[in-house]
Amino acid sequence: MYATERHEHITSRVKTSGRVSVADVSRELGVTAETIRRDLDQLETSGVLRRVHGGAVSAARASVAEASLADRQGQRSDAKATIARAALRLIPETFSGSIVIDAGTTTAHLADLLVTWRPATAGQTLTVITNSVPIAATLHHCDHVELHLLGGRVRGITSAAVGSTTVDELGRFRPDIAFVGANGVSADFGLSTPDELEGAVKSAIVRGSRRAVVLADAAKLGEEALIRFAALDEIDTVITDEVVPTTLGDALEAAGVEVVVA
Repeated sequence: MYATERHEHITSRVKTSGRVSVADVSRELGVTAETIRRDLDQLETSGVLRRVHGGAVSAARASVAEASLADRQGQRSDAKATIARAALRLIPETFSGSIVIDAGTTTAHLADLLVTWRPATAGQTLTVITNSVPIAATLHHCDHVELHLLGGRVRGITSAAVGSTTVDELGRFRPDIAFVGANGVSADFGLSTPDELEGAVKSAIVRGSRRAVVLADAAKLGEEALIRFAALDEIDTVITDEVVPTTLGDALEAAGVEVVVA
């Protein structure tokens, strides 16, 4: 098989599934893994794909960049609101426990809904822990919310408290439910975010909660950002707005993760 034919095959596979593995393409085309690696190098140089460990991903899907909170607020807002409504159903009026709400735009929609949420028993409060300054601002006047705002250095791009202080404070809590945002949810890479400090906070949230719920609109599914903060088997539920792609869906099922399509 000529190099041009191999390149066409690899390009087609990347366009169809978003990624290819060296082992799979080598087996399909009956050539050595080293040949496929050279092909991937050439295709990366031409901008068709980006090399990753064990293979390659589409150039458009590699290493998701970090957008500011202001830029993200208007993106897919209807989908995020739908996901937030589904997340709110995990907090029934009879719920008397504690939750942690991660920084982000989808989680901010959940905070907006909690303003009008009311417990079944008068005088009862919902304990809410967050590292998000905007989410704290949304909830701090609510009589039915006992709010804990985590300390730390606030990143301007996300308005989130991060750093060792934030992680240490999270270690003091054992919330019943964690609502976590992610920039990428991938079958191979798990849950990811572009920033290392944000990733450390998200990891602490996932580790410390009794139930970890990821709120991710369809644009995040199959994506990979720079920093992995959790493997799929470390989370309990993913709430999204569209049917999950087969490869990711199979991986979530194998990891025992519940998928809720809002």
